Amino acid sequence: MNEQDPARRPTARRAVCPEGRLSNPTRDKDGRPVIDVTAYIPYFLTSVTNALSRGASQLYLETFGVGIVEWRAMATLASEPRIPAARICELVALDKAATSRALARLHELGYLGFEAPEPDPRKKVWWLNDEGYRLHDRILAVALERERRLIDGVDPEDLETFLRVMRIMRRNVDGIASDRGK
Repeated sequence: MNEQDPARRPTARRAVCPEGRLSNPTRDKDGRPVIDVTAYIPYFLTSVTNALSRGASQLYLETFGVGIVEWRAMATLASEPRIPAARICELVALDKAATSRALARLHELGYLGFEAPEPDPRKKVWWLNDEGYRLHDRILAVALERERRLIDGVDPEDLETFLRVMRIMRRNVDGIASDRGK
């Protein structure tokens, strides 16, 4: 191979965000910067998530008797059984109170089992029982159909790029959250 062979040429590394960002999250309005909702990422994430969650919660409540928070807890317990509530909070980014209410409701409805190795209720380890798995499977079919409709028309490579970017941003959120006191 000679130096002109494209396989041997060093690849130019593009700048990464935020410095290499191509769009601008703000626009000028009367001489003042304001958020440009067509380019500000938190707006899109919040907008899409809120719309999906609101629709899913209503559908799941009407169809299955549980809302989106209960579904998220169930989905987490199906993926990672026998975990404490704190682990669910960590995995799904739910607050402790919402998670506690969801687990209590699912238990009351007969979908969960738990054991408390110590008298401290925060140490309870939760799992889906047989009824819980049956409900999970029914909701999962609906959830996957909703996802299929959400990604309808998206190029498969674009979808994989989007998922890669979302994973990076999810990791970055932890650093942002730890900056609260600064």
